[in-house]
Amino acid sequence: MHASVLETILNIGLIAGAGKLPKHIITAAKESGCELFVIGIKNFANKSEYPEAQFYHASEFGKILKILKNNNVTDVCFAGVIKRPDFSSFKPDLKGIMHLKGLINASKRGDDSLMRYIMNLFEKEGFGIVSPQVLCKDLLLPEGSLNSTPISDAHKLDIDKGISIAQIIGSYDIGQSVVVCNGLVLALEAQEGTDLMLERVSKLPREIRGDIQNPKGVLVKVVKPSQDTRIDLPTIGPETIKRASEAGLSGVAGISGKTLILERTNVIKLADQLGLFVVGINSREK
Repeated sequence: MHASVLETILNIGLIAGAGKLPKHIITAAKESGCELFVIGIKNFANKSEYPEAQFYHASEFGKILKILKNNNVTDVCFAGVIKRPDFSSFKPDLKGIMHLKGLINASKRGDDSLMRYIMNLFEKEGFGIVSPQVLCKDLLLPEGSLNSTPISDAHKLDIDKGISIAQIIGSYDIGQSVVVCNGLVLALEAQEGTDLMLERVSKLPREIRGDIQNPKGVLVKVVKPSQDTRIDLPTIGPETIKRASEAGLSGVAGISGKTLILERTNVIKLADQLGLFVVGINSREK
């Protein structure tokens, strides 16, 4: 934990979306002694998983700000998946209407621009921004192999190429993930996300990819070069490992210290069972 940062934080507001990361944030905050006020975003966060939370639509910006301030929140943390809104059916409250044009313009420049715009709105309202990795440093992918499955020289070459390609598409704010097999780029992540990208890979001709019996290729996840790392770091969890195996891949690689591992014990166990490697790459070596 970053004690020098946390000791200055009085009360954290968690903006929770879909997935398991918000639950890790809640656990870590309680262990650190930080107070936590949870806001679940409707249609993304599961109400049954956050009985203590207040729930609002993403468009209810004014209501979210009001309840955060009424509960003396000083800093906010964004965690979990919140998909890009359909602005044609967006129904903002009065405060949201004031920023609707800015949100739409930011979204046209890409997801990173949209997220930076949203964080800037909260900062202008007087809130600090706390990244999930500050609260959950133990979730960061370490450097080196995470499990016992070996990595071949061919895999290392695929990883190197995947990192280079991911940095290129990331510079255009396209996506964070790439699949490379024997030097051939099989897929680039766009708006569909990693899961659907891996599903596409599983449907490619067998002569250019691996399968469960004869795995080949690597999923590489890389933070975008211009990305604000306080939000939306690349994430690996058990579902990532399962889908990578179904796509016929040999392993998963991410940048150490800039990739989150959810349910680490289960990731390691599943990766070993399925014969996949999970590795953290030192970006300074690239």
